[in-house]
Amino acid sequence: MLNFTDVTIRRGPRVLFSGASFGLFRGEKVGITGENGSGKSSLLALVRGELQADAGTFEMPSNLAIAHVSQELLATAQPALEFVLDGDAELRAIETSIAEAESRDDGLKLGELHGRYAAVGGYDARSRAGRLMHGLGFTTADESRPVSSFSGGWRVRLNVAQALMSRSDLLLLDEPTNHLDLDAILWLESWLREYPGTLLLIAHDREFLDRIVNRIVNIEHARARAYRGNYSGFEDQRASELAEQSALYTRQQREIKHMESFVERFRAQATKARQAQSRLKALERMQRIAPAHVDSPFEFSFAQPSKLPRPLLALENQSAGYNGQAILERVNLTLAPGARIAILGRNGAGKSTYMKLLAGELPALAGTRTEARDLSIGYFAQHQLEQLNVKESPLGNLRRVGAELAARATEQQLRDFLGGFGFRGDRVFEPVAPFSGGEKARLVLALTAYLRPNLLLLDEPTNHLDLEMRQALAVALQDYEGAVVLVSHDRHLLRTVADEFVVVHQGRATPFDGDLEDYAKWLDETSKESPAPASQQPSEAPESRKQRKREEAQRRNRLTPLKAKIAQYDGELSRLADRSAALQAQLAAADIYAASSKDRLKELLAQQAQLARETQSVETAWLEASEELEEQSREIG
Repeated sequence: MLNFTDVTIRRGPRVLFSGASFGLFRGEKVGITGENGSGKSSLLALVRGELQADAGTFEMPSNLAIAHVSQELLATAQPALEFVLDGDAELRAIETSIAEAESRDDGLKLGELHGRYAAVGGYDARSRAGRLMHGLGFTTADESRPVSSFSGGWRVRLNVAQALMSRSDLLLLDEPTNHLDLDAILWLESWLREYPGTLLLIAHDREFLDRIVNRIVNIEHARARAYRGNYSGFEDQRASELAEQSALYTRQQREIKHMESFVERFRAQATKARQAQSRLKALERMQRIAPAHVDSPFEFSFAQPSKLPRPLLALENQSAGYNGQAILERVNLTLAPGARIAILGRNGAGKSTYMKLLAGELPALAGTRTEARDLSIGYFAQHQLEQLNVKESPLGNLRRVGAELAARATEQQLRDFLGGFGFRGDRVFEPVAPFSGGEKARLVLALTAYLRPNLLLLDEPTNHLDLEMRQALAVALQDYEGAVVLVSHDRHLLRTVADEFVVVHQGRATPFDGDLEDYAKWLDETSKESPAPASQQPSEAPESRKQRKREEAQRRNRLTPLKAKIAQYDGELSRLADRSAALQAQLAAADIYAASSKDRLKELLAQQAQLARETQSVETAWLEASEELEEQSREIG
């Protein structure tokens, strides 16, 4: 289906990769891997026809329907649902033609067009678009909001939904999980597994790749090679190849011994059976995959904190929020050195608010906070990338942020430290301004590590990081002796770091006794009630809670008939689609357009128009019922 023969791609004078020769076949799901800047996005641009090979040939069938996620984030006034529907170009073209035929009162053309409209799934297109949006985290109310009203990250999700709406033969996705939370990633993962076409996927989430792809194209050292199997299979093959290279053998054995010590240390300390077993499996897997990363450009550690008081931090019955309104209530947490806690929860539930409360960036509305005298917090969050001095170099930023420690170090020691994070040679002297998002994230991590904190707060640290850097971070956190609190959608990092989970849900942060598989089941169960984000739930006085509970029980009882009504409308839409298809079959008969069949043709066209009106009426009722269900579910949440 896609044939690469001795392909070379350049960026200016630099060769991204050369001599690429492999074939990708119809229906394959292909993961494209490699470090940032290696040429992964350029390979997709070649497939889209936006780039030409500098040498060699690339061939593909000319009639393939290709869908990809637009990199533009247009701030239009178009309703979000209509924006998503634009992904089905053929559907939109038919709708335009129908409008033109209606204006000309061309009955014959209308009959043909309505048949095509039914064939492409036009009558259930809006419900399909709505389901895509809901899976990616949007509410029913969001469907009518203008695109311009969404933030940049949510517009990226709209672009993803638009691409999925296309009935494509070939789907190209470039890091689609970057702006998704864990529940949206789990939904997208399920959707892509069922996608019937060919998929080319760039992702830096190893579990996401493992569960979807059956082929890997890896780009490194200016070469692009195809491997059979998922990402774990690729790592095994690559580890075997590297083991044969004698120059890497010594380092490989050191990495294996290092990982074995992790496993043994945790085996001796494990106390919670289910999480312990999950963690041990993850650590043993890290031991197996370590050889595949022995030539990683990243190798760093979090230095031993100067002091490790016990406890480091204690929160008791704290509430937090904005403008005097609580988003989280009755937060209780005690952190000691060695704690490894991951914060889970839906987008908007309050995970980042929780982290800001721990960091002391957000004043508590109630409760007490007790800090150890020698508490030193290292806080990584996405907004800190904007706090870098972009006119300075990595070396300049390090000297500014870690002034006291850096004053006692030589320039070579500082450069060696930055080298572990991938900043080598003259790169340490270059201004930060043109750096990529991944490079800036690595620099912020370097600055955080250099300060030798005894409490690490990491809020989505893997955004923009490639697979090699994520692996290096996971290894570094294993050796760190302070406490770690982590928010991440990278399941590999969660499995290899966290000993405990806390779920933020409906204004509370509570321990979760289970592993990530249990959390996925919990997400599925609780999604049926579609709870509101905690940011929409006002704080209330204790005396009103009993009354609220009674009202919530009454509202839950009202949800059942609404759900039944929506299911009924879904059935009606399905039956209407079947009737429309049968009617179209009659309209497709050649003899129906003969002069002798004029009356019969008019009757069929009238039935078709009536079906269209009925379908529109049922779709409207379905949307209204869905909105009512969403609204009542939010009130309950």
